[in-house]
Amino acid sequence: MTETYKKKLIETSLPLEAINAASAREKSIRHGHPSTLHLYWARRPLATARAVLFAQLVDDPASRPEEFPTVAEQDAERARLHALLQKLIVWENSNDESILRQAQKEIRKSNNGELPKILDPFAGGGSIPLEAQRLGLQSQASDLNPLAVLINKALIEIPPKFSGARPVHDGGNEQNHYQRAEGLAEDIRFYGRWMRNEAQRRIGHLYPTIKDSDGIERTVIAWVWARTVKSPNPAYPIETPLVRSWWLSKRKGKEAWIQASVQDGQVRYKVQHNAEGPTGNNDGTRTNRKAFSISDGTPISTDYLKSEGTAGRMGTHLIAIIAEGNRGRIYLSPTDEHEQIANIEQPQSVPDQELPLDPRNIWTPAYGLTQFSDLFTPRQLVALTTLSELVEEARQRVLNAALAAGMERGEPLETGGEGALAYADTIATYLALAVSRQTDRLSSLASWQSIGEKVRNVFARQAIPMVWDYAEANPFSSSSGNFLGQIDWVAKSVRHTPALVPGKVMQVSASERDYSGLVVSTDPPYYDNIGYSDLSDYFYVWLRQALGGVYPELVGTMLTPKADELVANPYRHDGKDGAQKFFINGFNSVFARICRQANTSIPMTVYYAYKQQDSGEDGTASTGWHTLLDGLIAGGWEITATWPVRSERGGRMLSVGTNALASSIVLACRPRPAQAPATTRRAFSTALKAELPEALRTLIQGVIAPVDLAQAAIGPGIAVFSRYAKVRNADGTDMSVKDALQLINATLDEVLDEQESEFDSATRFCVKWYRQYGWGNENSGIADQLARAYGISIGALERGEIFEAKGGKARLLSPEQLSGTWDPIADDSVSVWEATVRLAAIMKKDGIEKTAQLLPAAAERVGTESIKELGFLLFHEAEKKKDTRDAVLFNALVSAWSELTDKARTYAASVAVVQQEFDFTEGEN
Repeated sequence: MTETYKKKLIETSLPLEAINAASAREKSIRHGHPSTLHLYWARRPLATARAVLFAQLVDDPASRPEEFPTVAEQDAERARLHALLQKLIVWENSNDESILRQAQKEIRKSNNGELPKILDPFAGGGSIPLEAQRLGLQSQASDLNPLAVLINKALIEIPPKFSGARPVHDGGNEQNHYQRAEGLAEDIRFYGRWMRNEAQRRIGHLYPTIKDSDGIERTVIAWVWARTVKSPNPAYPIETPLVRSWWLSKRKGKEAWIQASVQDGQVRYKVQHNAEGPTGNNDGTRTNRKAFSISDGTPISTDYLKSEGTAGRMGTHLIAIIAEGNRGRIYLSPTDEHEQIANIEQPQSVPDQELPLDPRNIWTPAYGLTQFSDLFTPRQLVALTTLSELVEEARQRVLNAALAAGMERGEPLETGGEGALAYADTIATYLALAVSRQTDRLSSLASWQSIGEKVRNVFARQAIPMVWDYAEANPFSSSSGNFLGQIDWVAKSVRHTPALVPGKVMQVSASERDYSGLVVSTDPPYYDNIGYSDLSDYFYVWLRQALGGVYPELVGTMLTPKADELVANPYRHDGKDGAQKFFINGFNSVFARICRQANTSIPMTVYYAYKQQDSGEDGTASTGWHTLLDGLIAGGWEITATWPVRSERGGRMLSVGTNALASSIVLACRPRPAQAPATTRRAFSTALKAELPEALRTLIQGVIAPVDLAQAAIGPGIAVFSRYAKVRNADGTDMSVKDALQLINATLDEVLDEQESEFDSATRFCVKWYRQYGWGNENSGIADQLARAYGISIGALERGEIFEAKGGKARLLSPEQLSGTWDPIADDSVSVWEATVRLAAIMKKDGIEKTAQLLPAAAERVGTESIKELGFLLFHEAEKKKDTRDAVLFNALVSAWSELTDKARTYAASVAVVQQEFDFTEGEN
């Protein structure tokens, strides 16, 4: 079958280690990162999205033989492109015009001088559309979820409309030239401060100060409350607080905790300032799904809590107050005055929509909190409704200022306007997003973190949890959870947007939209992992209040659309089977439509969030992964590459059990030719065995960690499978994706096993022994017999200091026993096994610097590539044995290979220079 297209870089080679490192680093970057505009779930790292788009659009040098006729020239050009890509994905280079121009030049060169139009039909948090725009491409985004649509508008559609515009507020124009969205950001800050000050003027009396022990008035950061129920003990039905921990601060020297005591049938709370607080089971009254009465220890069951909650008999106690001090937080005991001030009626206009009955992701309805308004205290409802109303008032102020600044009134933003009215709508959009952000910390589901000493947001995980003791933040403080903090996050995020080529964002189902002429890069929903629309409603009900006048169509429904959302949700589709059928049908329909309509001269890229639960006991993937591959293949696609990308580094890769899975897999896909033939299982197996070895060798020689090899190997394997219209089993049935993956995994095992033949005899013996017995003892007669089979003696293995036989027992020496002092040059007998195990052990014990010093000498004896290849093989064997410790050991060595070899070269060069100086001096003497 001949190719009729030019292969792109993503279909042959990626600097995966650099991409993963940049993606991992991104987690520690907050200020200006677009993720801080507003929370959304399962966002792709910008570095990953930027790298994938570049590699998706740029030709691989091998596909341009007229320019790069030899393999050496192709390798050199590929290395140059990799180097550019590695500069491109650095966070600090996000808006570096020189680097972005170089990237655009390469994209144009590979696309007949044009910059393609990019679409993500499942735009979500907006990483892919934003990075497409950053690369100078015409970026389009669509989603069914109005929250996702609003976020994408705020990132790629709105900023280019007002790029370079000056702020309109009084006292603006403080600088001569405003780049990109700097003027927008300044107006967001100005009108955000106005909103905050006006809200404090109206409702500030609900957020009083408190006197400290010296009588000084202090601004409150948060009031800490506990939900309560009456003890089920009829003899002592005391109102019992439900508290997960009594600790407020565990910072050394600043410890603070709550002492609760029962006095006259009432619970009293006093904050103590010492390190002698409760520990273990004495810390809290609600831990590990168990609760008990504070008075006499009577157990309180979860069923009892649910019945009390649904009956409306759950109360609250104020248990502590946290205030701003001169040097950090001040922890104070609660007062009756502060408890009474919070005891107010809730406002009339509140989001009273019902919460969905999804017990897996939304826990509060089981305890009587059934409406969105139930998730907030009356004081929080007053604050949020006030801020929502002030968005509209701020919008009118912006409109007047924009008209006074000389802008034409124009059309509204929702209908495409770019004048004063649209500018007012724009600022209102960002202010509303700040209010929506505020709800994540101004809720009775936000908690206090005793370690970080801050308010923890509601969505610390992808669910709406039930929180028993919560922190009610003060939006007018200058500390954790305040409103100006939300404004600041939004303004910084907007300021950092590229604001280049105009973007286009639509609310439309992926199964209904038009794809004509568009290149698709998308991050589709992950089967049943996340109920996006249900979680989005938490924010949507507030955005609807604030932006009803700005986006009458987008926020016109009471809640976000649910019926057509492409997620396998059992409670919405009559159980698990119905949910699976709905998802598969929808998924197949979307990708078949893309295949028919989209620009297919460039591969489509698809992200899949590969989770640990996707791995079955038989080593194959489960429903979500099968569904993705089935949907693509059934939709007419051929998978040409798969790349495991992760946002975790180093030890985190295997930190939880045997969790060796990358955070996501990126697939490159091409339309399968209409004339693609069918084949047999035997022919498919033969093709796998012919093509997989070279593909694996390329992967191993590249920059990929052992932990990612099995996932990366899916690419060349499933590429063989998907190039055929059908693969038929011996009984005439069609081979399933699951069966194909099992065959690919089996072939991977065979290929890795065949590598053993290239190793020395001692190494082959050790691999065989490790595979069967690990580091354990076994009969020395068996060892002798196996050694003879490999043409080596037990004595030689012992002299090589890798094996031990005595008292009728034999064993491999473990990494711990080989981690001591080692001189590869002085060692009489160095095998690949000894070098690999010793270096892995030294890496763990002494770190990369010491390992790098030994690598040049070890390489002289056995070769660096042999060490690396054995590291891959031993990781693979450890994985099969479910030996996490060994898997971590060998993965750490090979994962750091690029850095290790760089340091080794530097060390070897410095030693050579010193040696030359020494020789020269001796000659003089």
